[in-house]
Amino acid sequence: MRNIISKEYVNFLNEIKSRIVTARIQAIRSVSKELILLYWDIGKSIVERQNKFGWGKGVVEQLSSDLNREYHNYEGFSHDNLWRMRMFYLAYKDDQKLAQLVPELPWGHNILIMQKVKNAKEKEYYITASIKFGWSRNVLLNQIKAGAYALSLRQKTHNFPKVLPAYLAEQADEAIKSVYNLDFLGITKEVLERELERRLVDKIKRFMLELGKGFSFIGNQYRLTLGNNEYFVDLLFFNRILKCLVAIELKTGKFEPEYAGKMDFYMHLLDEQVKLKDENSPIGIILCADKDNIVVEYALRSVKKPVGVAEYYLTKKLPKELKGKLPDAESLKLPILQELKSGKSM
Repeated sequence: MRNIISKEYVNFLNEIKSRIVTARIQAIRSVSKELILLYWDIGKSIVERQNKFGWGKGVVEQLSSDLNREYHNYEGFSHDNLWRMRMFYLAYKDDQKLAQLVPELPWGHNILIMQKVKNAKEKEYYITASIKFGWSRNVLLNQIKAGAYALSLRQKTHNFPKVLPAYLAEQADEAIKSVYNLDFLGITKEVLERELERRLVDKIKRFMLELGKGFSFIGNQYRLTLGNNEYFVDLLFFNRILKCLVAIELKTGKFEPEYAGKMDFYMHLLDEQVKLKDENSPIGIILCADKDNIVVEYALRSVKKPVGVAEYYLTKKLPKELKGKLPDAESLKLPILQELKSGKSM
């Protein structure tokens, strides 16, 4: 049989490969969903039998022992995991919306959210985001530790609805945060923009996690030319979901109106010189330490290209020189409780 190397055949082969991968992913998801439904059912049964017959903790230990004896090749029926199933059912049994969502997540994701997140709205955010963006467990943990839910409530400032098609504007809004957590950089004071950029490049994988799903790093100080002039974009990414270039300019101080004009200029150059024919228009993000939303709104009024302005915040970790010299949370809690019990006002 002779080899077929035509472009049409290569496209055909890639299409079949894509279908195989999709089918495998769907099969894994189907198995995972059935497992979560089983765990839900076991948790529910434990709770109902304990209420009906007055059984205590001992029933979980006995059930674990009997199930492991019967299914000795399966590790899912440990004493601790059965307790998690019980907690899983109790956590969502009164919330129909979340109860319908949780089977879409792997068991490890569900455990992490149950252990780390208490508020129902926060749980909904992390569950929905994990499903929508395909977060791995490590990414989910990073998002929880970074306070992604609280950051998502911040007002976003951009001109996407005016300059992008409706479907793309919505996607861009969801993909770009209003505030970025740069805690992982270990910066505790204001730094020069080039130093901030250097640290970002050094830990670019962590920064891409902070940006969200679909970002691929292209380069820093990306060179653009116009006539005899050179211009450099601080950081340039490509977003596979939005199918567009994403340029980031880093500003260590407060947002200034002229930043918007400069970014708009970069967007025009990227659009004409770098963007491929089948890609969407580039998006610009101005990352600054502080911003006045009204000033941003006025500055973006005359901007023709999609530009967003976001804040970053620096690490809140305790400096090394202060560690061990300040009272911890537990030692502070006791006098506060004593004052509350005695009826004193704080």
